[in-house]
Amino acid sequence: MSIPSWIHLADVFGFIGAVFYIGTYAMKTMVPLRIFGIASNFFFLTYGLLNASYPTFFLYSILLPLNTVRLIQMLQLIKRVESAVAGDLSMDWLKPFMSKRNCKQGEILFRKGDRAEEMFYTVTGGFLLIESGIKIPHGHVVGELGLLAPDNRRTQSLECVEAGEILTISYEKVKELYFQNPSFGFFFLRLTSGRLMQNIVNLENELAKRRQAQDMAAAHR
Repeated sequence: MSIPSWIHLADVFGFIGAVFYIGTYAMKTMVPLRIFGIASNFFFLTYGLLNASYPTFFLYSILLPLNTVRLIQMLQLIKRVESAVAGDLSMDWLKPFMSKRNCKQGEILFRKGDRAEEMFYTVTGGFLLIESGIKIPHGHVVGELGLLAPDNRRTQSLECVEAGEILTISYEKVKELYFQNPSFGFFFLRLTSGRLMQNIVNLENELAKRRQAQDMAAAHR
């Protein structure tokens, strides 16, 4: 089947680019959307070159590498999340999506009952969850339970006991990462479950100490 004479090669590339562009609106997840976007950018770029449409060529010569870079970043994120789900709970791979913040000794980052909008990653310094007495070591996440708590309220208070640096990420960004890659949800579940289990163990230890103290007091009466 021959192509009608009124259709030029440039138009063929333009039509194919349009098909892929329309396809991006049908995508429900980010990776296939980027792939369709890259294909659309390529065909529109070729269309602009063959048709001597330099504004079109200029536009898609920028969008093509931009979409390619974003796709590579997303694939790297998926790979890191899958690795994290398998066992790494450090969340180092989230650093590129976080913002730096310096904290002074004695500063209260949030109080129990406060509205929670972000979680933190400790880099340097010392931090303490006041109610449970849990010290947060370097390279750990804190403040993640607020995302799951009723009305997004803080379940404990966090104090900076030694000046240092933390990284922050908003819950909106966390939700965005979740919807872009549902595997992140499994990782986040493991993270929060680990924190809850740690709180339970600390509570059991505290109750055991109180019982021991009561038994010793009763024995000396």
